Amino acid sequence: MVGPLTDVRHSAVPPLRSALRFLAAISAIFAGIACSSTSSSPDASAGSAGLSGSAGHGGSASNQAGSAGAAGQGGTGGGSSAGSNAGGSTAAGGNAGASGGGTSGGGTGGGAAGSPANPGWTGTWGVAVQNCGDTFNQKTLRQIVHTSIAGSDARVTLSNALGSQAIHVSDVHLAKRSSGSSVDASSDRPLTFGGQTSVTIAQGAAATSDSVSFPIAALSDIAVSFYLPEGTGPATCHQTGLQTNYAADGDVSGNATLNSPKNKGSYYFLASLDVKNSAALGAVVTLGASITDGVAAGGDSNKRWPNDLAARLNAAGLTVGVLNEGISGNTLLHDGAGQSPMNRFQRDVLDQSGVKWLIFSDDPINDLGAGNNRPSGEALIDGLKQLLMKAHQGGLKYLCSTLTPFEGSGGWSSDGEIARGKINAFVRSADSGCDGIVDQDTATHDPSQPTKYLPAYDAGDHLHPNEKGLQAIADAVDLKLFK
Repeated sequence: MVGPLTDVRHSAVPPLRSALRFLAAISAIFAGIACSSTSSSPDASAGSAGLSGSAGHGGSASNQAGSAGAAGQGGTGGGSSAGSNAGGSTAAGGNAGASGGGTSGGGTGGGAAGSPANPGWTGTWGVAVQNCGDTFNQKTLRQIVHTSIAGSDARVTLSNALGSQAIHVSDVHLAKRSSGSSVDASSDRPLTFGGQTSVTIAQGAAATSDSVSFPIAALSDIAVSFYLPEGTGPATCHQTGLQTNYAADGDVSGNATLNSPKNKGSYYFLASLDVKNSAALGAVVTLGASITDGVAAGGDSNKRWPNDLAARLNAAGLTVGVLNEGISGNTLLHDGAGQSPMNRFQRDVLDQSGVKWLIFSDDPINDLGAGNNRPSGEALIDGLKQLLMKAHQGGLKYLCSTLTPFEGSGGWSSDGEIARGKINAFVRSADSGCDGIVDQDTATHDPSQPTKYLPAYDAGDHLHPNEKGLQAIADAVDLKLFK
């Protein structure tokens, strides 16, 4: 973060706080191989359009009083250009220096820029971003997020990380949701960016709002509303929202109730909600694919396993933010349905506010369902080791997960099952390097047929756990790992 007025994060290169770990980690990044999600992938029914190639999204953001730097979009290692707003704070761009300026620099897809983050901030909600084909023009979006921890002050991050052009956002509001698209008007707070009520976010960049006093309860619904006065081009989004969000005509962000809005099932441009809480121990990022994303949980139920974990942590008196960075259809080794964990690690893990722990889960199941392109267990273990190294270089505790069973699903094969067994054996081994284990396999498989789900936990496609199975995964997380 760069100063008291504005903080623009998540562009092509990491902030100063990440510079050292970024330099050490860059050698570990895989060259992304273009690979879109297909029906042969186990998550294909849940995933959406893929993203071709690894992306190094550079750019800058500024408020309307400032100047946006040039935006670049290219392969891993793509550079970016820094810009500044009128208040003199650093905008997103290259490896930025002190508040008020920055320097261009190369980076990996989805890094961040600016000064080090305020250690007082902890993420209470977050999603991983992808490209979407949806576009908006003269529309208000009202999006509902379910918090994991409480806080006294709040800020939001809006992302244009995967957009094709600069976007203009205005009249941003934060309020407690009452029901449907309605909010508690007495709780409504307008948000600013560098003291301005609107912000221009360059292609490949993101913008974080100024802090606002806004008491938030744990496990509660918060509405984030903003107006898009001009055409956005294809949106940066999170596709599998499992939450009813709303789009309405005109600038109605400050309205308590929206008039005949259209329902949306994805999150658009909204990447995270952070809070200040002096009791917070930090945040855990759950990085994975559709099982982490919560596919098979009911819409608007907040029954994804990371939600269930947040509820357990709260009940245990542990103030740990839980940030769900799962993408349905995601694969470990290549971009496809979203960038691979390698190519989004900086943005979706290391740059999250207050992150101290990482749980990596189900991506390799999709790699194993990739038909003729199915990698070996050894290749996937190498990928896991790369992520583990990046997490440790970033100062995080890495909690490894075993892979859940998937025999009976369309992507299962005997070779894939052998590879799953090798991966699970590695995770459970004494020399894995893991700082803890979440044994999702043991928590969900049928003891009499361990290559299959326990019937009570099977969503019916033999690939995804139902809500009881998702709860079983959350219950498999040892809460002592967070003490």
